[in-house]
Parts: sequence; C-alpha cells; structure tokens
Amino acid sequence: MVNVVCLKWGEVYGPHYVNKLYRGVARNLTLPFRFVCFTDDPTGVEPPVECKPLPPIELLPSRPSSAHRKLSLFAETLDDLEGPTLFLDLDMIISGSIDCFFEYPGEFCIIHNWIEPRKALFRARPHIGNSSVFRFTVGRHTYILDYYYDNIERATTDYPAPQVFLSEAVREMTFWPEEWCRSFKRHCIPTPPFNLLRTPQIPEGARIVVFHGRPNPDEAAGGYAAGWRKSTLPAPWIDQLWV
Repeated sequence: MVNVVCLKWGEVYGPHYVNKLYRGVARNLTLPFRFVCFTDDPTGVEPPVECKPLPPIELLPSRPSSAHRKLSLFAETLDDLEGPTLFLDLDMIISGSIDCFFEYPGEFCIIHNWIEPRKALFRARPHIGNSSVFRFTVGRHTYILDYYYDNIERATTDYPAPQVFLSEAVREMTFWPEEWCRSFKRHCIPTPPFNLLRTPQIPEGARIVVFHGRPNPDEAAGGYAAGWRKSTLPAPWIDQLWV
C-alpha cells in the first residue's frame, strides 16, 4: 500500500480539483493506494477520497495562507499514514502511468525546477526542486520541519516560494527524469507567436502536466486569452484527461 496526498485550503481550488485528481491517479496507478486530501473544508470531495484535517504547522500571523503549509507533511506522524507517499498539487493533469514515481530510487524525489538550470548560468543555484510533485516516506524527514521552525522568519520573508526553502532544507534530493513532469506553460504551449497558431500538446513521455500559475486546467481547456505572448488555443486533451 502506498499513499497519494494533496492539500486543499482556502477558496482558490474547488472540490472538483480533488475529485478529478483522484480519478486521474486511479486510472494511472496500478499499485494499491490510499488517496488522502488534507483540507479545512471537505465539502464536495467525493469518496473514495479520504478527507483528513490539515496537518498542524505554525505559520506567521502575517502569512496565514502561506504555501509553507506543505512543510507540515514532514512531521513525525501524518495522521494514520505510513510508508511511501507521493504529494501532488491540485492544479495538474495525470497523462500517463505514475507507478514509476513509487519505483524510482531515492530518499526524497522531486521535480527539477524547470527554470533553475538556466538561472544557474548566472548564479550558483542549480539544484532547486519544484514541489508540485515529490515523494517522501512518512516520518523520515522530520529534520525539514525542524529546520523550518529554526528559521521561520527567514523561511517566510526570504522564500515566498516554499520550494526554494525546501530545497535548502532537504539533505539528499533526487530529481525525477526530466520528461516525466512537464509544465503546461513551458512545455505544452508553443513558443510565441506560434501559441496563436498551434494547439498545446503533451510532450512525449510526460506522465504529469503541471499547471503552475495561470492558466488553470479549466481555463486552458477552451483557450486562454492573456495577451499575445501568454494566450493559448483550446487544448481538447484537457477535457479528455481531466475528468
């Protein structure tokens, strides 16, 4: 038995994001699994998704909705979960088999943040993960949460994107193969001006398409208007896979 978990709090993403993510996982994972949504509002989330309270974490009063809440997953206990656990952000589409995410070797596996290799040409920070998809073992990485509490002010003010702080805290980080997790904005949408002429496509070998920022999947399915550089034509495969 393995675990797949997500976090939902606030009002940015509705329960349909959880339900569609679960169905995408169920279609593409052959291992026995539990799917757990840690949330402050389980309304509309459908079985067999297990809804659990948000794991406790201390956040600065000035940032009560901080995405640093992800770091709560690294507590010594995580409700009643045990063993290998794959975290998935809500804004993504499963486009292929994800058994490999549990079979890939490594203590802590994560996406290699897509823009960091380019940034490394100008500054020494090539090893940053993107925390949209990562695998860990429950209770084995408590030092990450300890490091956060030891540096809570700096973590919140200097690292508004928690994945940068997380990458600093992790002792041994393994990156997924590059082709497994692709960005909708960076890898599916054609380069301008061809984004106005060609339909977004799923790159070969992609198992997960991540919709970080805008557009979200429901916005991109019928086309997205955001100026000529960021607009996209409709992507019919979204309605086929995000159901």
